[in-house]
Amino acid sequence: MSRTPVFIVCSTRPFVGKTLLSRLLCEFLLLQRHDVVGFDLNLKEPSLVDFLPEVTETADVMDTYGKIQLMERLIVNDGIGKVVDLGFHAYDEFFKMIEEIGFFKEATRRGVDPIVMFIADSDRMSGASFARLRRTFATFPIVPVDNEQVLQGEPPASYDGLATLRIRALPPFLKTYTERRSFSFTGFLRQDTDQSSELNQWIRRNYLAFREIELNLYRYSG
Repeated sequence: MSRTPVFIVCSTRPFVGKTLLSRLLCEFLLLQRHDVVGFDLNLKEPSLVDFLPEVTETADVMDTYGKIQLMERLIVNDGIGKVVDLGFHAYDEFFKMIEEIGFFKEATRRGVDPIVMFIADSDRMSGASFARLRRTFATFPIVPVDNEQVLQGEPPASYDGLATLRIRALPPFLKTYTERRSFSFTGFLRQDTDQSSELNQWIRRNYLAFREIELNLYRYSG
């Protein structure tokens, strides 16, 4: 059986584009593998389950039962891509949990590839949290994400040495368009006959970047 990717999209701050990236990843995996499961760990709406209710489940890591339920789903090499939209309120508890149970090593042994997508920000807490993440899980793929809508200029020094995923900023009118709950990135690609349009190219660029990450995981370790 082929290996199963598990994308963990996270940040220590709200309103940095985490759910946008989770939506893109879910639609990419659905297009690529014909199946995907998203896990929504957020307190506020709109979140992943509001945009993709057909493929998303709500999850919780604030109690033992919720932790077990989530980990049992993420550790299975079933060929179905997984995306965890990790709310900032659950960030510390989630990574504490996966460190305690040795999730990354066990996942790799079972043919599951966890990939942490950390959305960069310029504040001190974000940089310190990312540096701690790199130290704790030094041999596993961690991808800093430069969302140009949030991070102005180059990522801080704490992100040096790792390949970075850059999400280009969309013009306000296109950003508003993609924020409709009924909007589908893949659906737009299928309907849009103009491959030179800005939104068409933006979606394709992100999908190609996700594919490169899957194919070159070693570049994102350490």
